[in-house]
Amino acid sequence: MRSVGKLVVVTFACVVVSAACAEDETDLDAEWGMEGPVFPTPPPGKEDSEYRRGLWVNTNTTRTQVWTARNKWEDTSTPAARAAGLAWPADSGLNWDEKYARWVESLAWVPGEDGYSTTVTLTTPWGKTLPAPSLECAEASMFLRITFAAWYELPLFFEAVDGDGTRVYFGHNGVRTQNGRYGQTPEFAIAYRDYTTLPAAQWQASWPSDPNLRKRKLAGGEDRQAMLGEGAVLGTYLDEIHLNKRAGYFTVLALNYLGSVNLADSANTYNIVPEAVRPGDTLLQRWQKNGIGHTLVVKDVEPIAESSLDVVTISGSMPRRQPKRESGIASKSYFTSPYAGGRGTSNDGHEYARLGGGLKRWRVTKNVDGYWTNTWMAADEAHWINSTDYARIGERPERFQTLLGQVSPEQQRTQLLAQIEDARRHLTQYPASCAARARRERAFEELYAVSMRAFGQSPTEVDAAHRTLADSVFAELEYTASKTCCWNSSTSAMYDVIMDYAAAEQAAADADGVCVEPTVFMSHEDGYARWADHAAATGHGAVWRPWTEDEACAQRDVPMDTEAEHAGTPWCELAADTAPATCTDAREPNDNRSAALPANGTVDALEICADDVDWHRIPAGGTVRIEFSHAAGDLDLAAYDASGAQTTVSQSVANSEQVSVPAGGYVRVYGYQGARGSYRLIAP
Repeated sequence: MRSVGKLVVVTFACVVVSAACAEDETDLDAEWGMEGPVFPTPPPGKEDSEYRRGLWVNTNTTRTQVWTARNKWEDTSTPAARAAGLAWPADSGLNWDEKYARWVESLAWVPGEDGYSTTVTLTTPWGKTLPAPSLECAEASMFLRITFAAWYELPLFFEAVDGDGTRVYFGHNGVRTQNGRYGQTPEFAIAYRDYTTLPAAQWQASWPSDPNLRKRKLAGGEDRQAMLGEGAVLGTYLDEIHLNKRAGYFTVLALNYLGSVNLADSANTYNIVPEAVRPGDTLLQRWQKNGIGHTLVVKDVEPIAESSLDVVTISGSMPRRQPKRESGIASKSYFTSPYAGGRGTSNDGHEYARLGGGLKRWRVTKNVDGYWTNTWMAADEAHWINSTDYARIGERPERFQTLLGQVSPEQQRTQLLAQIEDARRHLTQYPASCAARARRERAFEELYAVSMRAFGQSPTEVDAAHRTLADSVFAELEYTASKTCCWNSSTSAMYDVIMDYAAAEQAAADADGVCVEPTVFMSHEDGYARWADHAAATGHGAVWRPWTEDEACAQRDVPMDTEAEHAGTPWCELAADTAPATCTDAREPNDNRSAALPANGTVDALEICADDVDWHRIPAGGTVRIEFSHAAGDLDLAAYDASGAQTTVSQSVANSEQVSVPAGGYVRVYGYQGARGSYRLIAP
């Protein structure tokens, strides 16, 4: 690790670029009739306009229209507005923007597909309930807004410009300019069906399906909607939640071409004061002028004391995942970061307050003087901050520091350790993830602060208690100088190879009586050849995948990646300060999948040691259980299929954990937050 004296706050969690910039640019443009990528609108002048004028309302859009805007965001007393809905009673008196907030708040918490995180479910107006789709972070926010507007036939448009500076409007009228349809984009009303007028008995008996929509997928990385079965993509999901199939096609198009840069654009969102935060708002983190950012959606806002709030968010990521619950403590770290439009300057010399980060609310589309216009609700006029008022924007992270809930140091430590473990888990599935590396280091930096303040522990003492070998192997990288960060298709099997290489490296050094810093997994002078060669030498060459540009990668041609500066204690310093305890068992070494021995029956006297995991192969599959003393050390159990993909996980506070393992699969035993302990394995 490169160790420095100061803490550097970094949280690369989601890279958002127009998918049209990715490798498949030609195919994507041809598929959707676009003319290349789109970009944010030019910066505002001295004033942030309350009114962003779009298309003339009486424009003939009968061919391009996605849905008819039958309702108005400001409606409260029309028959549609007075009806009971997904998250509000009849005669609620709420306008549709307030109902959007209620809807986001009402999304039910459920276990995620990954087996350890928590996500949400969506219930449609037609009574279907589905787990949330796997999305990148900005996609999650846009998906929610588009879905709600389409379901309730509300006016909507997002504004952008193309490479020639032409303003392009993505919305309920299709993809258009002031002069007509943009390029050869779909004539939604002509090309696709809308089944919303079907009698309820008919769609209840047989849900209308569009086989072509079910194949439409997101570009710029893997689109895998496992909750709907093998081969399902976002189009499959949209076909399940929309009777109006035009809305499904439009959603895929919009998410393929719009990203966090468009959310940061004041044409589409506006800045909100911290005290007004509510469900459905979006928190943007931006640390570069173009391309890079992270997006979180506010899910729950709860008063916890006088003038104090607990705010819980959800966020997608790249590689795409279901929106994951971020606890109040984790969310606070995002709100209070300088990347949320705070004071300070980025590495490339831009003031954070000028990069478009911070708390945002979607503009609402209204008919103003005969033009579809993006503005805000009258009640929000007192809450908005002009996007050029950089002083007030820059003050918000500090205000959130005092506004958001204060918890005990013990709770903070527990939550921070959980964030670290969550990042590590992500790396076991996607070892190239720069997002997970940076999230882990951010949590460690906050852990250092609370440990020193409340417990008198130095960073080195914290590292000695909680750092693992994998933290050094997957050290944080500088995103813009590291091609690894563009590689979203690395796998859990590759993680095993990387950690096996690290174990062999350490074993060779131990035999020589020296300590060597673990080789960081990143592109070196020879690229990734050392791990590919190790995979081949150990009989696992087939699992190693070559680097691919899974997202637009300006740094694709760097000679070698760059490790970021961070405050972690170098591995050899930790090794020198920590006398190794004797801790082994008869099945060691089994720290990775390739070293797993077959297990059947009861195997006693097993140990989880410091920086240790145990892998066991279960040839016939079936139910596997571990038994241990939770009080002595909290152990957990995860199951994997034959390819190394995690299928389920068991994490409780009992004295045993149990999972079902596919035939030919494996189990991994590990300590929660670094716990150690003895255990017994019971296999079929």
